[in-house]
Amino acid sequence: MKIEKKIMDLKKEKNAVILAHNYQLPEIHDIADFVGDSLGLSIEASRTDADIIVFCGVHFMAETAKILSPRKIVLLPDNSAGCPMADMITPDGLKNLKKKHPDAVTVCYVNTSAAVKAECDYCCTSSNALKMARHILKTNREIIFVPDKYLARYVSDQLNHKFIVWDGFCPTHARISPKDINEAKTLHPRAKVIAHPECRPEVTRLADAVLSTEKMCEYAQNNKANEFIIGTEPGIIYRLKKENPAKSFYPVSGNVICPNMKKINLGKVLWSLENFSHQITIKPGIMDKARLSIERMLQII
Repeated sequence: MKIEKKIMDLKKEKNAVILAHNYQLPEIHDIADFVGDSLGLSIEASRTDADIIVFCGVHFMAETAKILSPRKIVLLPDNSAGCPMADMITPDGLKNLKKKHPDAVTVCYVNTSAAVKAECDYCCTSSNALKMARHILKTNREIIFVPDKYLARYVSDQLNHKFIVWDGFCPTHARISPKDINEAKTLHPRAKVIAHPECRPEVTRLADAVLSTEKMCEYAQNNKANEFIIGTEPGIIYRLKKENPAKSFYPVSGNVICPNMKKINLGKVLWSLENFSHQITIKPGIMDKARLSIERMLQII
């Protein structure tokens, strides 16, 4: 029996839902019930009647799914699939920063652990960070933004307002250089350049659009252009091609693979479903506080 068939049979038997982040391997895209960005996937899963969530992504994403679906079993098929950016900030580090700025509102990027989210007033995503900051600035002029300094810089420049930032970043997006953009544009002069806001400022300034992964998919569908240079982890190109078969998509560089996003394969998904391996657990107190930061965000967006 093919492994895909085994997974589908087990998924039905155990009432599970499979989520795949946009950066996952094509074989994972093809078995998933939902493909998308981290928060969107967690929200979709919370709306289902599934008993089990298999999150094909990285650890903080599976934690977010658990926060929004505390009564469901959440499985991460490879427990070593982490996020270097999320690991760059700790709850204690954030507490110390908050002590230095007691009047500041604290906003954390969704790319953080549950324990860090529990220390924040609001959560945000790359697609709504600008809206969140604009809303907060109506009543408070001091904002701590963690952990991504490049996303913070992008939003800060849009608002012409300086934030208190953490020195964190995504190593994968940080590898994209202006040289990569310019070389890709030379090869594909008619292509629109789309960059993720986790990229360096000198990269986002060269882009036609700066968008989250989900917004990239919308942009590709709605834009009249037929060619696109994709300034993010190239795993998303598989989805872009499936949704837009008549259009062409080019990775900005061959040097932007996220190794953590490639750790999960069909064998690990099957093993996780068979054995309930790598269940996500979060202490109730931390989970409740982390959920509050997400719920405050959802009330605004």
